[in-house]
Amino acid sequence: MNSQSLDSALAALDRIILGKPEAVRLALACLLARGHLLIEDVPGVGKTTLAHALAHVLGLAWQRVQFTSDLLPADIIGVSVFDASRGEFSFRKGPMFTQLLLADEVNRASPKTQSALLEAMEERQVSVDVTTYRLPDPVCVVATQNPFEQLGTFRLPESQLDRFLMRISLGYPDAAHEKALLAEGDRRDLLPGMPPALNPEAVRELQAAARAVHVAPALIDYVQALLASTRRRSDIPIGLSPRAGQGLVRAARAWALIAGRDLTLPEDVQAVFAAVASHRLENAGVTTAPDQAAFIAELARGVPVPV
Repeated sequence: MNSQSLDSALAALDRIILGKPEAVRLALACLLARGHLLIEDVPGVGKTTLAHALAHVLGLAWQRVQFTSDLLPADIIGVSVFDASRGEFSFRKGPMFTQLLLADEVNRASPKTQSALLEAMEERQVSVDVTTYRLPDPVCVVATQNPFEQLGTFRLPESQLDRFLMRISLGYPDAAHEKALLAEGDRRDLLPGMPPALNPEAVRELQAAARAVHVAPALIDYVQALLASTRRRSDIPIGLSPRAGQGLVRAARAWALIAGRDLTLPEDVQAVFAAVASHRLENAGVTTAPDQAAFIAELARGVPVPV
């Protein structure tokens, strides 16, 4: 059942996002690993379309928030409003109370508003006044951002970046797929006529199945060696944390599940390593997401693979 469901979901996503199978699989693995996804790229290459497609294909309830410089934390989380008829305050839930929140152009909001997502992303709850409200299950934030060199953007702080399990980029399509995009128009127009491949209950089952994928002790040693390699480099100010390592293991398990296996292999770790590590590591000579991913991939090649 898991294999058929995943195959259907991947086929549907590939119909919407043309020519980007690796990015699509990374995005799906991120959600199955119960992580949050950051999509960074220049405008117009399909970041928002991928987020829409994920919500629709997985059958999740979703909300979209356009992040702007005047957006307030209450616009995301919600606000307590005084009800004169009852003589008390009542909480009006914001768009964060959904299964998939699309935070569009998240780095155009102020740091104060960005930080409003921290508790929701880490604890899967929000606190307003003295009351804590649980978020739906599953819940995922899919955020898009433009390169921080562009006007009107605020760099996400390290604490915020660390809440995203993966950062991916789509890049420009190749010539053949770009021609198809030009001929067929907006890919989001296909979504209304496409039935969801999954539903929230199936997503929860797949997330549980991903957590159950076996990880051998030798693979844990390999992950630990990867973490250590980032801490020895003089050109990396701060190496990967144990929490990043935990995320790497979760992501590798989800990648193995998508591949139809119940055992995690070193290839699974390698497949997700750049997406998990690139936004957590700062290198003075590398600024763009694709270049950072390439730098991380080169770093991983220097760590021996267990046999």
